[in-house]
Amino acid sequence: MAALLLTMLGGALAVSCLTILLVTGDRRLRRGRRSALGGAVLGGLAGVGAMGAVVGAIAGSLLGSAPALASQGEVPSLDVGGTWINSAPLSRQDLRGKVVLVDFWTYSCINCLHTLPYLKAWQDKYGKDGLVIVGVHAPEFDFEKDLGNVRRAIARFDITYPVVTDNDYRIWNSFSNRYWPAHYFVDAQGRIRHSHFGEGDYDQSEKVIQQLLAEAHPGKAYGGFVVQPGRRP
Repeated sequence: MAALLLTMLGGALAVSCLTILLVTGDRRLRRGRRSALGGAVLGGLAGVGAMGAVVGAIAGSLLGSAPALASQGEVPSLDVGGTWINSAPLSRQDLRGKVVLVDFWTYSCINCLHTLPYLKAWQDKYGKDGLVIVGVHAPEFDFEKDLGNVRRAIARFDITYPVVTDNDYRIWNSFSNRYWPAHYFVDAQGRIRHSHFGEGDYDQSEKVIQQLLAEAHPGKAYGGFVVQPGRRP
């Protein structure tokens, strides 16, 4: 079974349409674009993950169950100098005990904007149980570095969860991130347990949130999925 999954992984990566848009110094910035097969596989990939975690994630996606959530290491600090919007700076200690979804995005990325209805719905649904979404605004273009532009975009899209600007890519690089959008799922102990790159696989991501919340709140069950009109889960 493992050999079959690894074969499928190779084929899926070959057809994925993740394309390099910008190279600046030693940073390769890529926008996540998802093909039908590539997106399902990329949901299980993490820059710091082991191959065993990748195979488990693919198996979970194929079988419709939550992926294996092996630790991918401690979440890097988010309070490293950027401007915070909708919140005071949040340190790792502030977030300990919470389930955290770190969203790397930029406001002119259409792929990122497609994920916003789900992020906002998850915050509304699970915020009372300890889910915290933190948007890391990592600009692709110079005009996206303007704080006024970022604030206006956050107001226009009605984003109420915390957002930190990352104009110098310090947070981006500390995660070894390469994609927009990119979602990192952090457990209540501060460990990255899952990552997803690009659009789609929303039910799978919500299963991860539910699993991490269930770990943080033993005995409490979570179920059901948010559905956004006009968007496929």
